[in-house]
Amino acid sequence: MKRAGFTMIELIFVIVILGILAAVAIPKLAATRNDATASTVATSAATCVNDAGGAYMMDGNFTFGSAACVDAITTNGCYTITGANATGILTVTGTVASNASGTGICEKAIALTDKNGLSDGLTAVPHTF
Repeated sequence: MKRAGFTMIELIFVIVILGILAAVAIPKLAATRNDATASTVATSAATCVNDAGGAYMMDGNFTFGSAACVDAITTNGCYTITGANATGILTVTGTVASNASGTGICEKAIALTDKNGLSDGLTAVPHTF
């Protein structure tokens, strides 16, 4: 009499192989998520600078109420962005110490903005409008 189906050994091998694949794939996916979050934070900082600069050009005052500014300054706390209305100078400073999550997202975001000329690590970088 012939039975249809898999033996217990075959099923165990399949489970072991799936476990090995999951052990390799899950850390890669987590790293990709952190990189995407850091990129979002860096992009928010750049958008914040553009929004604040546009507001300054229109009415002579820097404003930081846009969603990008709230994300870059408050939500993630990776940047301090301040503007001097009298001189038209906006400064961007990285603040890694406020990254309480310990995921290194602020460090990665500041490195991205440093590479693109928006910030200089933890040193304040002026942008004149």
